[in-house]
Amino acid sequence: MAKVIKGIDWETFHKLRGSEKKEYFIRDEKIFHIIMPQQFDRPFLDEICELTSKIRGIAKGNKGIAFLQSLLQGKRAMLYFVQPSTRTFLSFMAACQILGIQCSDVRDTATSSEMKGEWQEDTVRTFSSYVDLIVMRHPQAGFAERIAFLLNQISRPVPVINAGSGKDQHPTQALLDIYTLHRSFENYGGIDGKKIAFVGDLRRGRTVRSLAYLLRNYSDVTLYFVAPPELQLGEDLKEYLREQQVAFEEMDRLEEVIPSVDAVYMTRIQDEYDEAGESKRIDYSAYYFKKEYLKILPPNAIIMHPLPRRDEIPVEIDADKRAMYWRQVRNGMWVRVTLIATIFLKDKDIKEY
Repeated sequence: MAKVIKGIDWETFHKLRGSEKKEYFIRDEKIFHIIMPQQFDRPFLDEICELTSKIRGIAKGNKGIAFLQSLLQGKRAMLYFVQPSTRTFLSFMAACQILGIQCSDVRDTATSSEMKGEWQEDTVRTFSSYVDLIVMRHPQAGFAERIAFLLNQISRPVPVINAGSGKDQHPTQALLDIYTLHRSFENYGGIDGKKIAFVGDLRRGRTVRSLAYLLRNYSDVTLYFVAPPELQLGEDLKEYLREQQVAFEEMDRLEEVIPSVDAVYMTRIQDEYDEAGESKRIDYSAYYFKKEYLKILPPNAIIMHPLPRRDEIPVEIDADKRAMYWRQVRNGMWVRVTLIATIFLKDKDIKEY
């Protein structure tokens, strides 16, 4: 079905490793599609963090707000969110509004011709005729990658941002997590050398996968994967970390790791991906961050969570200065502003402001 692009067809492209696909996500040597964390290197991450902080400073005054809104005035974005989402959807909408972009959205395929049997690829290609940017969240793993590949073939390709695809990728969440880590440790040696614990449903958590991929760009980090055996990290990602010489350890007792880490990344159980009710057979309470753990958590460590949460972090912990998950939400909007501005080559204007 897919044509050949840059000497490669879809079947061959799909089998490539993530790091081998990144050249297909750039245009004129600049980032064009945001699809997977494997496409980013350390200079890019450092640049995104620096530019995000610059944008936040600009937005503190009315003159700066007007400048940001003028950058992409007249551009249009389609938010194609056919997997349930409120937080990420509103974050992207706010990011577009900050840059002066007009937004339209599809949040239910029941309102589109997909109900008539139209291929999803045709649906999204139709949308690309009306807009300058497509942001998509989809329950199918690899769908955003597929759309980016197909849109590269047309005479007027538009950039695609993956806002979450199945259980495999959530690159913008990973980037905002990196920015949160960067901000939290900028006076403590940065992210290099830090110890980070990932806790909970790691097998089905795309935020954990995406952030782990990005952390291979930092020196001497150590990752602890704390989960019940049924929900431990997939072998594919563990093999990747071994190849990248990233130190990691699998554990099943949360309280043992807390005294020695710099960050604890909590996650909820991903029972929307259940097969035959498997989540109900797991005692997930052993992977809750209990209030008494605050006493053994290092004073400069942080607690993160991609949200939404359930019972894995008690509300009482929100008041602790080490709780960073609400800052993550705010950081997410600004990082997405930065990414969109960078895609449309407005990073230079922002630096010179």
